[in-house]
Amino acid sequence: MSTHTKSFEDRMKKSVEALDKELDTIRAGRANPRVLDRIMVDYYGTPTPLNQVGNVTVPEARLLQIQLWDASILKLVEKAILASDLGINPTNDGKVIRLVFPELTEERRKSLAKDVKKKGEDAKVALRNIRRDAMDAFKKQQKSSEITEDDLKDLEDEVQKLTDKYVGELDKRVESKNKEILSI
Repeated sequence: MSTHTKSFEDRMKKSVEALDKELDTIRAGRANPRVLDRIMVDYYGTPTPLNQVGNVTVPEARLLQIQLWDASILKLVEKAILASDLGINPTNDGKVIRLVFPELTEERRKSLAKDVKKKGEDAKVALRNIRRDAMDAFKKQQKSSEITEDDLKDLEDEVQKLTDKYVGELDKRVESKNKEILSI
């Protein structure tokens, strides 16, 4: 890989990582602590990620348990969970908060699978935009005689190969997430 394409490849990697983070927050019927990553708790006036105010465990396939380090914020954590888009009502015993993930209906699974596919398509658009930016940058360099016509062709080929590689990565991730969602 040339130094010319390094920054564009870095941007492509970041697009794939961004999709991974988005897919992690989609709940697929099984308990996954990462669905809590976006939930913030007002901890003594400071918005704090939920995973920084307690220990999150998965004692069963469809159960998340949150053991808070400071029991005085139990109600605040429950409020934050209810205000989120998680769609699960927390229960507590005064010390521990439990989130029971219900089985997803077939309709909900299909809807989630469609959302995953759309997020994958959006990420592919981002990759294609990065490819276009790269091609434009190389053409400018060629016009200003910084690189030769042959260099331009080689760089265009290299960027196309990178784009194909990362589109393949996106497809794998989308397919994997959809398998997770659609399996009962």
